Amino acid sequence: MIRSSRQTSRPGAPDRRWVLILLGITLIAGIVAVLTKQWCRINGWAAPDVHIHMCYSDFGQLFPTRGLAEGYFPFYTPLPEDQWMEYPALLAVVAGVTAWLVPGSGDGHERTLMYFDINAAGALLCWMIVVVATAYSARGHSKDALLVAIAPGIMLTSYLNWDLWAVMLAALALWAWSSDKPLLTGFLLGLGTAMKLYPLFFFGAILVLCLRSRRLGTFFSSLAVGVATWLAVNVPFMLTAFDQWSRFYTFSGDREVSFSSMWLAFTWTGLDGSAFSLISNGLFALCCVGIAWLGLAAPQRPRMAQLCLLIVAAFLLLGKVYSPQFVMWLIPLVILARPNWKQFWIWQTAEVYHWGGVWMESARITSGGEFGNDVLIALWYGSGIIVHMAAVIWICVSVIQDILHPEQDTVRQTSVTIGVAESTSDLASDPLAGTVRTSPDALLLPPASRTGGRQLSPRADSLSTPGPPAHPAEAPTHRDRLR
Repeated sequence: MIRSSRQTSRPGAPDRRWVLILLGITLIAGIVAVLTKQWCRINGWAAPDVHIHMCYSDFGQLFPTRGLAEGYFPFYTPLPEDQWMEYPALLAVVAGVTAWLVPGSGDGHERTLMYFDINAAGALLCWMIVVVATAYSARGHSKDALLVAIAPGIMLTSYLNWDLWAVMLAALALWAWSSDKPLLTGFLLGLGTAMKLYPLFFFGAILVLCLRSRRLGTFFSSLAVGVATWLAVNVPFMLTAFDQWSRFYTFSGDREVSFSSMWLAFTWTGLDGSAFSLISNGLFALCCVGIAWLGLAAPQRPRMAQLCLLIVAAFLLLGKVYSPQFVMWLIPLVILARPNWKQFWIWQTAEVYHWGGVWMESARITSGGEFGNDVLIALWYGSGIIVHMAAVIWICVSVIQDILHPEQDTVRQTSVTIGVAESTSDLASDPLAGTVRTSPDALLLPPASRTGGRQLSPRADSLSTPGPPAHPAEAPTHRDRLR
């Protein structure tokens, strides 16, 4: 399923047949995802039943309540404040354009269902692109993109909101970076940031890699394109409806601590949303500094996906809210950073458990306490938050261990085996290294600065011997990755 370097200009690129198989599997998973929302598709999206049956979707909720059913366009049409959308501009554009595609008039069930189905189809298309982009970015382990196609976290949350559009743009940006296209990377990250905030954090990973390789010109050119793209999307709405446009940013800063946040344990302090934002953002900034230090002090240059995962995971763990669909932000990054199938399925099991607890808690709240047993639901919901956070932290710790001990990193071993790496150094053993692939280390912090960095261990080095690239069958198997 993976072509050798003799068959393609990009060693490790997925075979076209495998890409078609991935698309077919994703289509089936997308149908399963629709079935998880079937009760609401038939009976409507009214609370508390929508939570009891765990089929809530912002598509069905926002269409009749935010002026979309009347054909009003977000950030353009003057609307009452209670109908403003608390989302970034490009996401609002998608919400408005898809509303125009719904025939007829009014906010009845048939039109709401049509709006849901149109947006579900769009989300499925994004999902397919994410899977293919991940397969091409992974190169030496393209088979692992299968996990993106069948991830329970995506099947259960793909049609909850428009997040898959941002996930798609982020996945394409990683592919563009791996293909030595820094300007395209900046363009895609600019669009992604106009859709959701988290693709912005990828620039942090790029900055660390460019600092270490002294390629700051590449970073600033990519960033400049990203900023210009973001401005091109946002400035028109800033000029026509600044109050509506800025709602996302003011709402994010002022909102109270909400679902699945670690800060729920500290609401007894009496702090308001703004105070928790200050604490959360401050801790996230400290985490980013720590990740930057790790990237510059590691014995080998960390891989792009590893840095992106650590930054995004830190943001989610420290945020004031963890909406169920946010798990989709992490799934492609986990697959690229640490494709350990056993760890992945343990994590996804934890996320499914957490997902169920969230809907039971929201059903209890929206029913006025009439649904379920308060104690049992509180235990499920609380333990779900703990299990979810523990699983994400476990993956992050594992990634950090791979960075500090690169000889244990199966992705680097695979890269050397299939011929992606042109040498056994950190300069070439990252499938996503992109523009900095051939650039030597120039800026290092202790302890790496005392040793000048180091090569892969003899074990990994022995995988790359003179002669033609090894046959793909010699690459580490999934069973190897389970150890």
